[in-house]
Amino acid sequence: MSFLSDESRRSLDSLETATEPLDRLRAVRQASLALERDPAQLRAVRDSLDSGEGWDRVADAAGLGVAAAKWGWQGSDEQIAERLAAGRKRSARPSSVPTGLPGESVADAARILGVTAQAVYLRISRGTLIATTVTLDDGRSYKRVLL
Repeated sequence: MSFLSDESRRSLDSLETATEPLDRLRAVRQASLALERDPAQLRAVRDSLDSGEGWDRVADAAGLGVAAAKWGWQGSDEQIAERLAAGRKRSARPSSVPTGLPGESVADAARILGVTAQAVYLRISRGTLIATTVTLDDGRSYKRVLL
């Protein structure tokens, strides 16, 4: 397996020496992560595409959907790195639901008023409810209803 990086080869070798169950679990996980980041994977994708294979066949070989394969491997190294970094930033957020925002969410306002979310949006568009859009520093935006 000369096409694999040294890190991947070391991780695979550690599978052979792990004897305790938790050590085996750690070794399997480490090998999985190393193989996932291995440059050989991207080289294989690019070689496949260069030889005329389509994204559907590449995605199938990787066990992914076409959109996921393109997200992970399409474009230049810089574009791929930017997408992966953006994904890490999103996953590093402490909470997907911010607290301390003014007013109520559309869903909460609908529950309080006893109507649907669509009815809340309709009332906002008619001007019978006041709403604002709050944009956080990380770029996420939330519609907040001021009851």
